[in-house]
Amino acid sequence: MKSGFVGIIGRPNVGKSTLLNTILGEKIAITTDKPQTTRNNIRGIYTRINGDEDDCQLVFIDTPGIHKPKNKLGSYMSQMAIKTLKEVDVILFIVDDSITNRPGNRYILDLMKEVDTPKILLINKIDKLSPDEFKDIYDEYSSTGIFSEIFGISALQGKNVDKVLSKLIELTDEGPMYFPADMITDHPERFLVSEIIREKVLLFLEEEVPHGVAVEIESFIEEERITRIGAVIYCEKKSHKGIIIGKEGKKLKGIGKSARPEIEAILGTKVFLELWVKVKENWRDNQFAISTFGYNKE
Repeated sequence: MKSGFVGIIGRPNVGKSTLLNTILGEKIAITTDKPQTTRNNIRGIYTRINGDEDDCQLVFIDTPGIHKPKNKLGSYMSQMAIKTLKEVDVILFIVDDSITNRPGNRYILDLMKEVDTPKILLINKIDKLSPDEFKDIYDEYSSTGIFSEIFGISALQGKNVDKVLSKLIELTDEGPMYFPADMITDHPERFLVSEIIREKVLLFLEEEVPHGVAVEIESFIEEERITRIGAVIYCEKKSHKGIIIGKEGKKLKGIGKSARPEIEAILGTKVFLELWVKVKENWRDNQFAISTFGYNKE
């Protein structure tokens, strides 16, 4: 069996989490059209056992988008992504535009030049690129000379993802099976539940509230036929609390109604979900609050 660790890196909102979910065939990483949706390293485990030379276990690490931080939370997220470069067997760098149009990618390229880890470039969203646009992007990154392979993919549609997997297996060595074959993530259920709720908050609020939202699971009681979950949605300003709750509580009810089916699918049980909204001003610059909400430096 071949096994190894694969780091998925890139700027915010280029499709890293979408790719991970597509590879696994299940949703473990939340996705929205808003930058910096991913705050933690999300580990997804891809295992294939057919009794032949293609047997493998690849542990994918979906990192927060690397960006210029504006607060302590942003610094934590970027440092975590950069640390991943040095700890994996293969790096997948995802882009969706040229270096010229996305200058932040040059910063990531410079970071990657400092490590000897094999690197694969994935040009995502090819369904939205013309042939000429794709060629320009391909040529620009190819000229850097740091990638062992370049693929055009559509993470959302799954196009060419199988080719990427084949290349990853080729680049990894014989190794142990790190996790049970039926395990797709090593994150606890409470973490996955909090992430689903946060995703629904981002989707329901659109641009009304910035990313100053965190979710904390206060209670998680597993009974014979139902799991009772109590969660607090934290925001940074009093004015945001009213927006999250909505008129007559409709928005908060909508968040809960949207989150519940996905939580039930993960837990395999009926769920009773209670949500509250509290204010914790400027928590993204409060180290204690950042740690409390699970954004701990490893």
